Formats: sequence, C-alpha cells, structure tokens
Amino acid sequence: MRVLAILAAYNEERFIAACLEHLFRQGVEAYLIDNSSSDQTAAIASRYLGHGLIGIEQFPRAGIYSWEPILRRKEQLATNLEADWFIHIDPDEFRLSPSSGSSLAQALDDVDRQGYNAVNFSEFAFVPTREAPNHDHRDFQKTMRWYYPFRPSSAPHRLNAWRRQEKPVELAWSGGHQVRFSGLRPYPESFPMRHYLFLSIPHAVHKYLERTYDPFEVANGWHRARAQLRLEMIKLPAQEELRPYLGDDLLDDSTPRTRHFLFDKTWASMQAP
Repeated sequence: MRVLAILAAYNEERFIAACLEHLFRQGVEAYLIDNSSSDQTAAIASRYLGHGLIGIEQFPRAGIYSWEPILRRKEQLATNLEADWFIHIDPDEFRLSPSSGSSLAQALDDVDRQGYNAVNFSEFAFVPTREAPNHDHRDFQKTMRWYYPFRPSSAPHRLNAWRRQEKPVELAWSGGHQVRFSGLRPYPESFPMRHYLFLSIPHAVHKYLERTYDPFEVANGWHRARAQLRLEMIKLPAQEELRPYLGDDLLDDSTPRTRHFLFDKTWASMQAP
C-alpha cells in the first residue's frame, strides 16, 4: 500500500529534513508544496528527490500567508497523485503509529483492512522551557523533550489522513484540521503526533511575528491567535508545567490543554514579572 504525505512549507529549513526522513522511516512518501520560501527549504528538500520525495512544486506567495489556496491545491493533488492513503501534514509535525512495533504505513494498512477510511491524530505539543530555552539546532528532537497534550475541543482535531476517494475530498472547510467526504468512516483510535511548535524564542518571533497573515482569513477566524501574538506575550513554561518525553508509546494524552501556552493571553499575563 502506498501512503503519501502532502506537505506545504514556507521557510522551514529547520524542520524539513527531519520531517522527510521521519516520514520515509515510517514507510511514507512525500510531495512538497514550497510556498516561495526565501531560505534553504527547497534546496534541502531537493536532496531527497527520488529517495522518498516524489516531487516539489512552487506555489506563489504575493507577500502574505494565505492558507486556503494551499489547502485547495492539496485537495487537487489528492485527486491527481497516485496513492492509496494521503496525509495532510506540516513540516513541524511528526506523525506516528499507535505502536512503535509497526510503521505508520503498516498501521494505516491495518486500518484499511478493517474497513475504515480516515484517521485522527492526537497532538502532543513540544516546546522549549525556561530551564532549557534554546533548541534551534538539527538535534532538537533529542534535546526538546517536554510536552503537553493539546485538544481544543471534543471534535476530532487532526482528522487528516484518509483513503483515496473517487471524488475530490474537502480540506479547506476546516483549515485542514478535518477532511470531509461522503462515506467518511474514521478509525475509532487516534494515532499520536509530535508537534514541535518552535525551537526558541527568536525562532517563535521569526515563525509567527515576522509573517503577514491574509486579512480575509483572519477576519474569518483563521490565524487569529498567531496574528495577535506580540513579543511580550511569548513566555516559556517551566518543566514542572509539562510532561517529560519518555518515548512515543508513553505519550500521555490525559487532561489536554485547550489552548497552546504560546497563544494563551491569560496564561502569558500571569507569567509577567
């Protein structure tokens, strides 16, 4: 069975190699939409062409971050590219099998054999801490080992792996969080996902503050927390507020946060000196 991850990236040189290599170890191939990056994202990714990465395309940017057109393009690609399963994924996300004894591709094949056609992912957000604030290097997965489970509502938050459909699927309606199509039958167990939000405070500034968000999308409720983020709001949690990473099979999804630390104004104000 062929599983294909469709990535979109803008200036993700910190993550792109680690993300691609993780996917390939999980038996998953990849296709990259580069949103006119000005860093080395495309150059780094091109090293993997023919070795798990099946293609790179350039997507125009026009000076602002517009997410909906990229999601529409992903919908098209999921119709045109050859694969049995697709995953909508970002470069800072590391999707996993429910058990380290099997690859993600093997786990999706098992889901397929049971007659299900979509999978949700539980998000585990990894962030720097006050005690260890800087992980802006290639070994961030080895050093940034504190996390919290994140689930903003009772609805599936990352229902975005799906079996190929005869008709086009919908991603843009949910901002990419939930795929939609007729006959949707989600697998009852969520797979885990490690999500590395940012690697240091300077990286958070670069990733979120030095970006112009599409005003129409912000008005419609997308990117709002990111668009409202200010430097004085960026406060790192203490390790005692998080959970230590002990392994993928031991990720704890109990009592999840409904807001990310970085975008929680109430929490940030409580941390102010």
